Amino acid sequence: MTDTCRNNRFWAIVPAAGVGKRMGVDVPKQYLQVLGKPVLQHTLERLLAIDVLAGVVVALGSEDGYWSDLPCATHPKIRVAPGGKERADSVLSALTSLENVAEPDDWVLVHDAARLCITISDVQKLIDRLRNDEVGGILALPVTDTLKGAEAGEIVETIDRSRIWRALTPQMFRFRMLKHALTDAAERKLIVTDEASALELRGLRPKIVEGRPDNIKITRPEDLPLAAFYLERQCYE
Repeated sequence: MTDTCRNNRFWAIVPAAGVGKRMGVDVPKQYLQVLGKPVLQHTLERLLAIDVLAGVVVALGSEDGYWSDLPCATHPKIRVAPGGKERADSVLSALTSLENVAEPDDWVLVHDAARLCITISDVQKLIDRLRNDEVGGILALPVTDTLKGAEAGEIVETIDRSRIWRALTPQMFRFRMLKHALTDAAERKLIVTDEASALELRGLRPKIVEGRPDNIKITRPEDLPLAAFYLERQCYE
């Protein structure tokens, strides 16, 4: 990798068009309150504190009626793009919105709207480890529980956990490479659940950078008090 790559800019994309059906509430999970702030506000405040980011694109649902009430909605570093039906659609839309400002080899960090406990130190570690890499990679955690394969409610195997990691975000890839990967997956009607899987479909091997276990994602109601606990604890670290 040449030294010129060190001058490439870094952008963040936050897909926030989901409705969070598993939460069992009418309000999308990214707008639920934790310690007096919406989840998405916490998430964006964390990202905006990372000086190296040139901008943040938030992909919103077409019927989002909450975004304009967020204090960060008018932040000069934030722009909005239309969200899609699936995560990959939202990310691709956000990438398209950056076409006139991002260079092909700029880095894009895609981060879940509902991962409000992300720390600056974890993002900086991801950037420092991968900024000169050819492909990029993701924050992830090694699995520590014993894993079982099951069919019809019965255990059929114990899975070797030594090779299994839990994918976290941000996931960091170069602008052109990621856009091509997501576009190709969409044209082939392939389902990709995260950005790394889109790169994998093109035969690439993203790197893994071990992240913090408190980088949790709000998925169920019980995650809200846990996130509050982590946020309060992080204030003292």
